[in-house]
Amino acid sequence: MKIHSVTPVRVDAAELTRRRDRYRRLSPPGVDVVLEDGGPEVPPQFATRDDIKTSTSAVAKALTTASAEDYTVRMPDCVLDPAVPVTPDGSAVPTVGMLRLTAGHLAATGTVFGAVTRNRAIGDALAERIEEYGLGPWFAGVTVLDLDFDTIPDTLRWNEAVRRALDEFAVRGVTAVINGCSAVDTDTPHPVQLVDPAERALRLLAAGVRA
Repeated sequence: MKIHSVTPVRVDAAELTRRRDRYRRLSPPGVDVVLEDGGPEVPPQFATRDDIKTSTSAVAKALTTASAEDYTVRMPDCVLDPAVPVTPDGSAVPTVGMLRLTAGHLAATGTVFGAVTRNRAIGDALAERIEEYGLGPWFAGVTVLDLDFDTIPDTLRWNEAVRRALDEFAVRGVTAVINGCSAVDTDTPHPVQLVDPAERALRLLAAGVRA
C-alpha cells in the first residue's frame, strides 16, 4: 500500500525529515507513506480558524494536482482531516482521514473517547469534524493544552502537558484520548490510553489491505 500525504503547514527541511522518519517507524510492513511539503499556500501554523481554512484549501489543491502514480489512498498529514470528504467523491484515489479512521474505530468498539489539542482553534475544528462524521455520541470533548507550535517536536514538554489532561479525563471515566497532533511522538504511561491517530490509521489501513 502506497499512501500520498502532504503537510498542512509550512515546515522546514529538518521538520519534514523528522515527519518522514516518523511515518517510516509507524508504518506496518507493506505500507509506504510518501510525505511531501504542502507548498507555499499552506499557513505557517494553526493559530486561528482562518489558518485552518487556508490549509484545507491548500491541502486539497496539493492532493488533487499531484500525480496519482500508483497510490492506493491519499491521507493528509493532519488530525483535522483537511480535504477529506464526508461522503464519497468518486475519486479514483480516495482521500481518507486519520481522525475519521481512528475515531470511527474507537466508536465501533464502543469506546467513549476524548481528545487533546494544542490550542482552541484546533480543538474546535476537531470537535466539528467528529460531529460531521456522526460520532458525537461517543465523544467526551476536547482538552486544550495551550502549547506553542514549537512544542510539536518537543516530546518532553508535550507529554508533560498531556499527562495532566489524561488525569482529568480519568476522573470522568474516559478510557481513550486521541492525541490531537499527528506529528507528535507520545510517551505518556497512563491508565487512559493516549491514541496516536497516525499510528492507528496506518494500522487500520494495513489491516484493510490484508482482509
